[in-house]
Amino acid sequence: MSRKLNQVVLIDDNETTSFLNNRLLQRLDLAEHILSFTNAEQAFYQLWSPQAIAEAQVPELVFVDLKMPGMDGFEFLNQYSRLSPEVREKTVMAVLTTSMHSADTSRVAQYEGVEYLAKPLTEEKMQKLFDKRFSMAN
Repeated sequence: MSRKLNQVVLIDDNETTSFLNNRLLQRLDLAEHILSFTNAEQAFYQLWSPQAIAEAQVPELVFVDLKMPGMDGFEFLNQYSRLSPEVREKTVMAVLTTSMHSADTSRVAQYEGVEYLAKPLTEEKMQKLFDKRFSMAN
């Protein structure tokens, strides 16, 4: 993985999953900052607050789980899709879920440019995602 990202965000209500994904990202040393959230609504409003957008502090890569209490991954994607294209183009959005259900994959496919990854997150999956979405940005 060729370059280091400034900020990677993990949004998952399962703290064990977040912990393991955080450890993997730290070991791969691909981000200056790794933020973890168990609440998608809190994550959304912190990540894309007017201040964060104004200061260009939006994350470069976000992993969001689909099945969470409160705001789930689909509602998170709905909110994200309402952001301006100029804001969205700065972030690679990736769904990270245990669901391989065709209804979920087709719902996610409606959101342009959103990656769909099956848990668990692995070094191989990170390499493929990085090669696909960040290699050209060097």
